[in-house]
Amino acid sequence: MNVIYWAGDSTVQSNNIYTFPQTGLGQELGRYLKLGIIIDNHAKNGRSTKSFLDEGRFGKIVDGLSRGDFLFIQFGHNDEKKEDPSRYTEPFGEYYRNLKFMADAAFSKGAHPVLITPLERRKFEDGRLCSEAHAEYVKAMKKLALDEGIPLIDLNAKSRRALEDAGDVKSRQWYVHVPAGVYEAFPDGKEDDTHLSLMGAVFYSGLIAEGLRELGGIYAELLADDAEAEHI
Repeated sequence: MNVIYWAGDSTVQSNNIYTFPQTGLGQELGRYLKLGIIIDNHAKNGRSTKSFLDEGRFGKIVDGLSRGDFLFIQFGHNDEKKEDPSRYTEPFGEYYRNLKFMADAAFSKGAHPVLITPLERRKFEDGRLCSEAHAEYVKAMKKLALDEGIPLIDLNAKSRRALEDAGDVKSRQWYVHVPAGVYEAFPDGKEDDTHLSLMGAVFYSGLIAEGLRELGGIYAELLADDAEAEHI
């Protein structure tokens, strides 16, 4: 039985009712996968590659990894926070090395690492999507994938295209943009252009599924097919 382990930050983290409707990608990807595939989501709010390793969170993943499992790795939002030395990493320095360390650990266990570039922040000015928020980290992750032959899903590029197509107003539904007095977690309302709503997590997980299909082979084999809809 395949297990997908996920290392990442708050855009991936599984949320409970106390932060609803905020939802992470790790909660919704299963909708696109074959029945029986397990997602073991270790992603945690606010973590960078550095803090995820320093806190021993990655070690718990390595302890569980078995031959044939998958390791999805998505970081970048917090690695870029220069004001916090406990999280900040240079994109072509420590960030690159940390990602390589994680991928190498998966390879050593006979597992399959997949690098996933960080989800784009929703930031528009005058109706146009701003320049890439994570540009250097995206470049560094792509370089690692090329250097080491590691499969990569470019969620950053896919999410940017989706945001551009949807535009400023429509794309708000994918993020935690909620009015006051509707959700207990946000009694005063919230306008958050980083964290996802349930709808956003389902939509962007679909882009990851699209990336798995594009990778083909064992990665595409993770995806559900039409026949499984008969069980619904």
